[in-house]
Amino acid sequence: MMAYIARRILYAIPILIGVNLLTFALFFVVNKPDDMARVHLGVKHVTPQAIEKWKTERGYDKPLVFNSSADGAAQFTDTIFFRKSVSLFVFDFGRSDDGRDIGLDIRERMWPSLAIALPVLLIGLLTNITFALLMAFFRATYIDVWGVVLCVVLMSISGLFYIIGGQYLISKLLHIVPVSGYDTGLQAFKFILLPVVIGVVSGIGAGSRWYRTIFLEEIGKDYVRTARAKGLSELRVLFYHVLKNAMIPILTGVVVVLPLLFMGSLIMESFFGIPGLGSYTIDAINAQDFAVVRAMVFLGSVLYIIGLMLTDISYTLVDPRVRLG
Repeated sequence: MMAYIARRILYAIPILIGVNLLTFALFFVVNKPDDMARVHLGVKHVTPQAIEKWKTERGYDKPLVFNSSADGAAQFTDTIFFRKSVSLFVFDFGRSDDGRDIGLDIRERMWPSLAIALPVLLIGLLTNITFALLMAFFRATYIDVWGVVLCVVLMSISGLFYIIGGQYLISKLLHIVPVSGYDTGLQAFKFILLPVVIGVVSGIGAGSRWYRTIFLEEIGKDYVRTARAKGLSELRVLFYHVLKNAMIPILTGVVVVLPLLFMGSLIMESFFGIPGLGSYTIDAINAQDFAVVRAMVFLGSVLYIIGLMLTDISYTLVDPRVRLG
């Protein structure tokens, strides 16, 4: 097992380096620091002095990858690449263009994102699997047919409709929860309740239909017919055999999103005023804060790679053939 994990980590290192190089190229080669200064200053006839001042204040006045005016190791360390890109590998995100500590902002804002994302994941997973098992149990009946129709309808509705409709009905007409905002402690419950409900409902269509397909594929296999031939009830076959053997594709969809829970939902947090990482990224894009956007792109890449590694490791727990192979 340890050798398998070590191999996956070694595979991830060159991928992460490639993502870092690509991010650097997009932000500093394609979009040069002078261009970033002009965009941030927002002045049509900005002076060269203002551009140089902006670059100096934010550390963009250094050469990109090689500093010929420095001596020794400083030729490589006193560069934009080393200070802005290499430092990301130790999660030193630096400061935003307005002077805030990006690392501190991320640590503070990850908790509101998790407060919404974790309940949506857990409740949604339980709801989707239960509904999918119900359709699989009553397959080829009216319950199954209308269940699939309901899934298609839910999938066809835009996520914005759920958000706006939920805010209007639950908050504005019924006054059950606030329209938007956030608070700490137990007071946060009334603010995250509606986003969690909307997140679960909006995911029922796609999730349940996908799990139904997985269960129906397993039901048609030989081991299920053997279990029925032994006299096992349909419920026992469904929950003990089918659900157990369907864990690999289910884990594929679950484990890979676990690290991405920290990133938050861009749309959900923006509409409900949740101070999470999703709204943090949107605010940075609107404010043209390149330091924050760059940090969030790199962090998202790291978390996605971690999710893929966790998926591979989880495979070995439910199917040892993957590890032996």
